Amino acid sequence: MIGTQIGNVLKKVTRVLSRMSTRQAVVRTKDYKLHGLNEGPNTCATLGRHDALKYYHQMQAIRYMENRIESITNNIVHLCIGQEACCVGVQAGLKVNDTIIGSYRNHGWSYVRGTPVRTIVAEILGRKTGSCGGRGGSKHCIGPNFYAIQTAIVGAQVPVGAGFAFAMKYSACRDDISTVILGDGAANQGQVYETFNMAALWNLPIIFVIENNQYGKSMPVSRASANTDFYTRGGYIPGVWADGMDVVAVKQATMFCADFCRSGKGPIILELHTYRHSSHANFDPDISYRTKEERELMYRTRDPVMLLREYIQHNGLANLEELEVVDSIAKSNIDVAIEAAQFDPVQPLDDLYRHCYHGNYEVRGCRPRNIHRCS
Repeated sequence: MIGTQIGNVLKKVTRVLSRMSTRQAVVRTKDYKLHGLNEGPNTCATLGRHDALKYYHQMQAIRYMENRIESITNNIVHLCIGQEACCVGVQAGLKVNDTIIGSYRNHGWSYVRGTPVRTIVAEILGRKTGSCGGRGGSKHCIGPNFYAIQTAIVGAQVPVGAGFAFAMKYSACRDDISTVILGDGAANQGQVYETFNMAALWNLPIIFVIENNQYGKSMPVSRASANTDFYTRGGYIPGVWADGMDVVAVKQATMFCADFCRSGKGPIILELHTYRHSSHANFDPDISYRTKEERELMYRTRDPVMLLREYIQHNGLANLEELEVVDSIAKSNIDVAIEAAQFDPVQPLDDLYRHCYHGNYEVRGCRPRNIHRCS
């Protein structure tokens, strides 16, 4: 049955691609807010049909993948539903050798960096075929030049991102830059400001991307931060504010920030003003700190997938039938990948303690025979 469905989808894909043209539209983004800069990203950009459909496909795939993940696992997962334009736009503005250091909300980021959906889902489900062999879980869906190294310490990935930038500056990778992702909650952590200081002192090629989704877990930013203009938080580090619900605005801002770093001007902060439709995590009831009316209003008026879909149609870059084909492609690919991941083998118990040290050294107390059940 699935094979027949995929065959039908592929026929539709062929028809869509055969009608691929050089059609373009001029996008006018919201004005960017600047800190410590005389000029910022261009608010006018050209969006071609090919890129428009590519971004739309990626965002729909992430949306559907996240919804499916939530439905198949009881593990704790942090979903990026509503924030798809952030990862798709940033990826579009970077080069392939640039690194991204992710936070715990990393599934979408791993996907746009090229990690197969099956590998992402397998990691979440603890399967041997996962990106970390099923050992890391949802917070460690690593991929090509994407490092999801989140620990239980909020913001712990930020100094690591500076380490990557330091290595790039003092090696042959002079044109590569580091991009580290953090949220508005992590923006109040002390190690973030220590990293800001070192990055400015050493003039490191790093973009600090702050995904401001309005809530640090259940805490609104207005109650947690004395200064909610996160793009100004670096003080001596320049910053840019961009509409994180507009994939083109995110791409333009990322390209500007990347060029800033590549030109030897040092670090820069990019705040993406976004909104998470989903709860903080799947254990979060999401009813005590925001209303149903607020969520529904944001979904109707500011959903990034819907906004891009409407723009594509309004500007004649694709019609409704073609967009529905893209939807079918995304959903079919996700369904097939998830079904495969669910039947992948789990990591053998004997191997779970491996890879803690270089080589095959055993971790004392972790042999299967040392595992005791409490009666």
